[in-house]
Amino acid sequence: MAQLQLRSLHKRFGNFDVIKGVDLDIREGEFMVFVGPSGCGKSTLLRLIAGLETVTSGTVSIAGDIVNNLSPSERGIAMVFQSYALYPHMTVFQNMAFGLRISGKNREVCRQRIHEAAEMLELTHLLDRLPRHLSGGQRQRVAIGRAIVRDPRVFLFDEPLSNLDAALRVATRLEIARLHQRMHATTMIYVTHDQVEAMTLADRICVLRDGQVEQIGTPMELYQKPRSAFVAGFIGSPKMNIFNGEPASRYGAHLIGIRPEHLRIENAGGIWTGRIIHTEMLGSDTYIYANMGLGEPVVIRENGISKRCCGDAITVSPIGENLHRFDQNGSAIAA
Repeated sequence: MAQLQLRSLHKRFGNFDVIKGVDLDIREGEFMVFVGPSGCGKSTLLRLIAGLETVTSGTVSIAGDIVNNLSPSERGIAMVFQSYALYPHMTVFQNMAFGLRISGKNREVCRQRIHEAAEMLELTHLLDRLPRHLSGGQRQRVAIGRAIVRDPRVFLFDEPLSNLDAALRVATRLEIARLHQRMHATTMIYVTHDQVEAMTLADRICVLRDGQVEQIGTPMELYQKPRSAFVAGFIGSPKMNIFNGEPASRYGAHLIGIRPEHLRIENAGGIWTGRIIHTEMLGSDTYIYANMGLGEPVVIRENGISKRCCGDAITVSPIGENLHRFDQNGSAIAA
């Protein structure tokens, strides 16, 4: 049985429909990531699960119980916000203890849970500090620790790493992955706009578009077998090359898509020819942007450091088995 079920879920603000009939099952212990463009409804969906927004119609069920009319504190859910939401006048220990004490837990239970969570998150030496004396990554770990001590049935993360710099994002992402491994029976739902976070953390990803579910699957299912041109273009960084017109009709499709790593650079006889307009050398890979008269620049990945320069001619062909075809509705065409 699913730990969390959403059925025909709708949310309307005034005359504007934000969530438009979402049906979703999330299994116990699963790490589910919501992704989608800005305004697609992913944070609103998280807040409906948490009880921070009221449901217009449909149901939210946790462990088989409909929780639409339950307050956030009654749902067995803990939420980690983008802004940390720590009390500035309280120490780390007091911040982590606050929710427990409000719920009536005795002092010894609070102390034990806090020390267990602090050890898990490597916060033990910081328990007496105030939030202003912590780094951004440490504050985020305190916010996670405050959620852990409540022993929730479901963890909700709302873009928790977006305020961190690149190095801290990587370190804290690893902390969250380790947390999931240790708390493998706890369901986790995570909202992000970051492709790397979604691909590396998720058991499954739910792609949202305009308040509806576009596709659900494992990271590799979405990457390798997108069911629509929207998912194909959204999942992956750099995004998939997508063309219409003559290049697509050549393959019997309205649209075709090919990822940068699935374009083969030819010495002669390639399908598309153009000139390089930009290169991005990342050390392990080089991304080459070329104008081939296909609308947007074509992105090609070349292993290692490329010797190609702006203005050079380049010819490429798609690796056939990795080419994706879509019909005029943007739906994938079966091979």
